[in-house]
Amino acid sequence: MILEVAILNIKEGAEIDFENDFKNASKFISAIKGYLNHSLSKCIEQKNKYLLLVNWDTLNDHTIGFRQSNEYLEWKRLLHTYYDPFPIVEHYDTIYKNT
Repeated sequence: MILEVAILNIKEGAEIDFENDFKNASKFISAIKGYLNHSLSKCIEQKNKYLLLVNWDTLNDHTIGFRQSNEYLEWKRLLHTYYDPFPIVEHYDTIYKNT
């Protein structure tokens, strides 16, 4: 399993619209093969900062399967205008998990 991590800085004053559009965009990412789940958390200290976590079966499921899909174009259309600056997306492979 691969964890995609992105810190999303949203233009001030656009937080409510972003949250609503994110809910709508979620159907596009969740339709992709290899998608497992995702969450969006809002920063307590900075009201326009969010943490996006997405679990994928493989790295290619995100970088190729999603990013080269029509669903990604819809995701991008709904969300990319909110970012300032554009987020850095990183991928992590779990090496230890305490259950």
